[in-house]
Amino acid sequence: MKRQGKKVATDRSFVVALSRGLDVLRAFQPNDGLLGNQEIAARTKLPKPTISRLTYTLTKLGYLTPVPRFEKYQLAPAALALGYSALANLGVRHLSEPYREQLMRETGGAVAIGGRDRLSMIYFGQSRGMTLGVQLDVGSRIPIATTAMGRAYLWALPEDERNALLRDLREHYGARWAKMRDGIEQAGETMTKHGFAISAGEWHDDIAAVGVALKLNDGTGPYAFNCGAPAFRFTEDRLRNDIGPRLVAMVKNIEAVLGGLAPQAKKQDGRKLKTGGKVARVVEEIR
Repeated sequence: MKRQGKKVATDRSFVVALSRGLDVLRAFQPNDGLLGNQEIAARTKLPKPTISRLTYTLTKLGYLTPVPRFEKYQLAPAALALGYSALANLGVRHLSEPYREQLMRETGGAVAIGGRDRLSMIYFGQSRGMTLGVQLDVGSRIPIATTAMGRAYLWALPEDERNALLRDLREHYGARWAKMRDGIEQAGETMTKHGFAISAGEWHDDIAAVGVALKLNDGTGPYAFNCGAPAFRFTEDRLRNDIGPRLVAMVKNIEAVLGGLAPQAKKQDGRKLKTGGKVARVVEEIR
């Protein structure tokens, strides 16, 4: 788990103890079950004595439940309540559901909406029916760098935020970054030309998907949708000529219902990105 940078941690308004307590809660992932102090320390990169005090405090507050037999902890209902409250207040999740369900039926793919959580996208709405090979659900995390949803989100960010995220991705992936950077650049060009990003076998060999960003006028987001299926069903030709345009149309309908967004031609610097031009230069700078 990536620690907060020095600039954030030294901000006089930044409460380090609160940040560390939340890092402990974030250490628990779907299907984890129980975690001990040592496992939490490894995931958060915090000293074990600090973790012991934090888990004790979170237990007293009702956010963790101790399991003495194994000397471990699990998330308590109070922690779950935070997540469910967040889901309940995400209006776009509920409004998009009928659109997601319709696209799922039309394409046979799984359709999801997600938002950013550090270097990942986290699903907060999922319509998958009987789609084989796609086992993700609400709460699942997928990487930004190699997925269609993540790439669509990245290219929807304002330029300064996108560059900051690209630098974080470069630092996180190290030697693997060069290959990922090429895929991100290609996604930017596809986004500029067609309005959607593609990931075909770049995250998982057998999964292919398209992603489209959702930008709203209320200051929330951006969010991103994807539509994916096993690669033998969603060939690259079908992704480009069928699934991608369908997902773009779906998101435009949702934007219209939610009040629209800024004119699409108005990019970060007032000019439309050109394939092989600014898109390439943006990623070229993050070496």
